[in-house]
Amino acid sequence: MERLICLAIGYVCGLFQTSYIIGRMHQTDIREHGSGNAGTTNALRTFGKKAGALTLLGDCLKCIVAILIVKALYRGSSADILPLLSLYAAAGCVLGHNFPFYLNFRGGKGVAASVGLVIAFDWRIFLICFVVFFGLFFTTHYVSLCSISAYLTALICLIVFGELGHYGMDGPHTIELYLVMAALTALAVYRHRANIVRLFKGTENKIFLGKSGEKKA
Repeated sequence: MERLICLAIGYVCGLFQTSYIIGRMHQTDIREHGSGNAGTTNALRTFGKKAGALTLLGDCLKCIVAILIVKALYRGSSADILPLLSLYAAAGCVLGHNFPFYLNFRGGKGVAASVGLVIAFDWRIFLICFVVFFGLFFTTHYVSLCSISAYLTALICLIVFGELGHYGMDGPHTIELYLVMAALTALAVYRHRANIVRLFKGTENKIFLGKSGEKKA
């Protein structure tokens, strides 16, 4: 039951669609522009750097809020599995972001929300993923490649830290933690399937943070 409650809390938090709200402030539906995705990269492409930064911040914060709510709710009664419950809350947030019911289940790809996940779940994983993401970004400028690589890095780090006993849970619950994170990673890869095809074809768009803006690969 705790897992379902945590998923529900996360899903409700994930329904806050930052880029969609910003788009409506511009009298437009962001999903009708650019990649058709309600996420940070498309907000950056469509409305500029300020909108991209606000989208990243808003989508990060909603996942952090979901995890903080669950930690406050279960700190006493389920402290022994709190890392697992926190990850369920983050998973619910990603699902709410990707599949918001009130937008016909057309949301984003969950990457910015997942940044909030690693910040609130384990700051060490965040730092490692930060280095991986921007190391790749400044050498390739493919945001999709950076996002997928960072997600895979997060999964590997979580397993390594879990095996080292850093999350303080028994074997079955630790394995369940890995499975939830693996499912989120698989979802992220699936949501980027079109980007992966373009990467292999050499037609994926590049993102530049300088004045040159976005350029074709």
